[in-house]
Amino acid sequence: MTPGNPAAAAAAPRPPAELALPDPWQGRDPAACAGVDEVGRGCLFGPVFAAAVVLPAAALAPLGELGLTDSKKLTARRRAAMVPAIEQWAAAWALGQASAAEIDRHGIRLATERAMHRALQKLPRSPALVIVDGVLPLRGWRGEQTTLVRGDSHCLAIAAASVLAKQARDSLITALAQRYPGYGLERHAGYGTAQHLAALAQWGPTPLHRLSFLGRLTLSAPGTSPESR
Repeated sequence: MTPGNPAAAAAAPRPPAELALPDPWQGRDPAACAGVDEVGRGCLFGPVFAAAVVLPAAALAPLGELGLTDSKKLTARRRAAMVPAIEQWAAAWALGQASAAEIDRHGIRLATERAMHRALQKLPRSPALVIVDGVLPLRGWRGEQTTLVRGDSHCLAIAAASVLAKQARDSLITALAQRYPGYGLERHAGYGTAQHLAALAQWGPTPLHRLSFLGRLTLSAPGTSPESR
């Protein structure tokens, strides 16, 4: 998706915070680079999401001043308020996901990589550099890439990707909570909280649970969950 940037943004400088660490852009124009991040990797339920975001240099100062950072450091209200600003300032952004079935079939790392590839492939043009959050490179990516530890705190494009992916996944899980009541999905977004584990023990997994993640949990037989009553 490629929302237009405000015309007044043309000459905005990079914020000092973005340059406090080694340049995440590696000397390139930020508008030629994409930050990539995932959310939901450790959940027991639902897909893993990824986002790819391209930010022009003019976007860095305004988004930095708004407090854009790792989505985990933002309250739900601040995260939701950040989304339209990111969409306004981004040169391009896109989302990708991989289902619980793909996670069970291929493992979480490959499924996460598929989600990242899908997001990157939706961008209008292939970035000159992909900046991946963490330490693991994106296997199968034919272009140039780099990894950045704690990238969602040190690179605004990755932070923007974390916010968009988190917001999109949470919205989906909240909607799915209506289909699968009783698991508390609207509160924990599919992570393994005590409430979630207790519901799994009582009702068993839904078709969207990651069976490969449930390990040795003692579960009821599938089909006895609240939505089937």
